[in-house]
Amino acid sequence: MIRLYTLKTCESCRKAIKWLKQHDIPFEETAIRDQPPTTAELERALDDLDGDFRKHFNTSGQDYRALNLKEKIPGMSADEALILLNQNGNLIKRPFLISKQTTLIGFKPEVWENSLL
Repeated sequence: MIRLYTLKTCESCRKAIKWLKQHDIPFEETAIRDQPPTTAELERALDDLDGDFRKHFNTSGQDYRALNLKEKIPGMSADEALILLNQNGNLIKRPFLISKQTTLIGFKPEVWENSLL
């Protein structure tokens, strides 16, 4: 089963949900603020993204700016980043999809098509 972490106000999340429904792909939607991805899910995404934890971060969010993460991330370890992301779902780039086969962060229809169809 696919788990899709979303935020109601996120336009990319709405597009991803619509895309999944159009392709009859079953999924379980989870509110990312209420229940962020687990550390294990974030670690798996890290592996899928070639170890670049910066791709996990929603760099346009208010929490990212308020915590001055642009300056802090370069000196941060992957473990520190994953703990921070797990504690604050607002920091995670959305939508965040995880299945048995893949992890996808952000919505790009061509990438989702190649990964899920």
